[in-house]
Amino acid sequence: MAEELEIKELDQVVVRFSGDSGDGMQLAGNIFSTVSATVGNGISTFPDYPADIRAPQGSLTGVSGFQVHIGAGKVYTPGDQCDVLVAMNAAALKTQLKYAKPQATIIIDTDSFGPKDLEKAQFATPDYLGELHVDPDRVIQCPLTTMVKACLAESGMDNKAILKCRNMFALGLVCWLFNRDLNLVANFLREKFAKKPAIAENNIKVVQAGYDYGHNTHSSVPATYRIESKTKVPGRYMDITGNKATAYGLIAAAEKAGLHLFLGSYPITPATDILHELSKHKSCGVITVQCEDEISGCASAIGASFAGALAATSTSGPGVCLKSEAMNLAVIDELPLVIVDVQRGGPSTGLPTKSEQTDLLQALFGRNGESPMPVIAALSPTDCFDAAYEAAKIALEHLTPVILLTDAFIANGSAAWKLPTMEGLQAIKPHYVTPEMKGHYTPYFRDEETKVRYWAIPGQEGYTHILGGLEKDGNTGAISTDPENHDHMCRLRAEKVAKIPVPDLQVLGDKDDADLLIVGFGSTYGHLVSAMQELQAKGYKVAQAQFKYVNPLPKNTAEVLSKYKKVVIAEQNLGQLATWLRANVDGLVPYQFNQVKGQPFVVAELVKAFEDILKK
Repeated sequence: MAEELEIKELDQVVVRFSGDSGDGMQLAGNIFSTVSATVGNGISTFPDYPADIRAPQGSLTGVSGFQVHIGAGKVYTPGDQCDVLVAMNAAALKTQLKYAKPQATIIIDTDSFGPKDLEKAQFATPDYLGELHVDPDRVIQCPLTTMVKACLAESGMDNKAILKCRNMFALGLVCWLFNRDLNLVANFLREKFAKKPAIAENNIKVVQAGYDYGHNTHSSVPATYRIESKTKVPGRYMDITGNKATAYGLIAAAEKAGLHLFLGSYPITPATDILHELSKHKSCGVITVQCEDEISGCASAIGASFAGALAATSTSGPGVCLKSEAMNLAVIDELPLVIVDVQRGGPSTGLPTKSEQTDLLQALFGRNGESPMPVIAALSPTDCFDAAYEAAKIALEHLTPVILLTDAFIANGSAAWKLPTMEGLQAIKPHYVTPEMKGHYTPYFRDEETKVRYWAIPGQEGYTHILGGLEKDGNTGAISTDPENHDHMCRLRAEKVAKIPVPDLQVLGDKDDADLLIVGFGSTYGHLVSAMQELQAKGYKVAQAQFKYVNPLPKNTAEVLSKYKKVVIAEQNLGQLATWLRANVDGLVPYQFNQVKGQPFVVAELVKAFEDILKK
């Protein structure tokens, strides 16, 4: 019987795990995505969890989700809707069904659909499938809790600990459905619970039980599925989140520059994982300090920069507000500093666990005085590595603070990443003082071409100097209130940033004859490229350009934006990039697509909106 089940090959599939915040959906999703990346599939993930520390069990507001899109080739987004929905309780089914395709396979734990569970989820009748208009034939109704208790009956674990393993049964069932190698799952669990081997082995046992349940019952599906990688580039791969990639990019930059890395930070969702990750790497010369507040996190990093380290500070939008005074100190002192802003929903405390692109104007202008800073926006979880490395390179070579914008979507999301080699990374050459300057060095003596000052490290004989928040004379370095000098220094600091070389803006798609150019910045890259491809498949001439370098803008920005009949700027705010581009490109009158929902774009909505513009 088991051998008769057909195995179908798919190009791509989207799976969404959902349940209570304590049900381990993030872990199950992470393991499934890691296993998929290990076998060479393209992946894109989207953790979607509530801001509550622990919402009431079974409540509609406490549902946590993890969506992963797996593809035979490159995957750009976590997908609009899922092909498989795992719903661990009634509330999860009710709130997450909207993310499932009409024909999706749904896996539920029938033990969590009792009268009290249905009441908490606000179902009106015991017929919850009928109430939601779900065809029972596409639902795998499994007594999951009962099965897990039976599996671990002899384990010696208490009931609470046993129930924490339910997510592994669901994972095993999904692994069966997609022919995943359970040895890879076992390796992951043994590594994760290396200090608690009994827990690892019990979880592995439950994963196997879930797999066997699917295999032995066929679980009401006509076939299982396999997703083979179409293109395999040799190398070492891992499933990496944006926050971890950001941390690795900073470590690599420090190593390449021959410096210690210092991170001064204060915990804040969703940036805290950068602090957690960097704190693990003391062996790489990384120094991390969890400070008492945001401004001290930034100020301590400035002190480390003055002392000669590659300095960074990590935060989210509310923290940038609090760091702004210290950031300005780095501007006037012209010290290298990387400020990582993992954007989240605002204003104020706003939506701590949701994602937006609403800090762009704050990054550009959110400080007192003329306070220019380079701004880089990472495009994807894996691009966070490259963007962090580039931000550090610019900071060290141009003696300036640099803002790196990521956001909750790419910081918590993950993708398959091919590990780079140190030899393949660009050289980083900090703009140090020269031996010829010894004895007559002043802190604002500059390279005539780039306008970058020279970096002297305290303790170097013959390079004594003072930096501070008061304006200094450009020649002597002494405190100055002279109006002409202040005007001159403001212009020099702006000119220095404007002269930083950045790559040209690249145009994808029908770049020579497009009727519409789709423009965005940062993390919307995958959704906008996917929308472009769907429009091309419909026969439209469409191109796409994504800004990674926001300040300074690429030199060909005006040329590109002026070339096309219609330009639409799509962003997850109310028009901040559009404002910045209109200020810098004469005559630009773009269409705009703006959403501030705390959720990623839906490709189908983008396609419809852009198609309407094309038809006008």
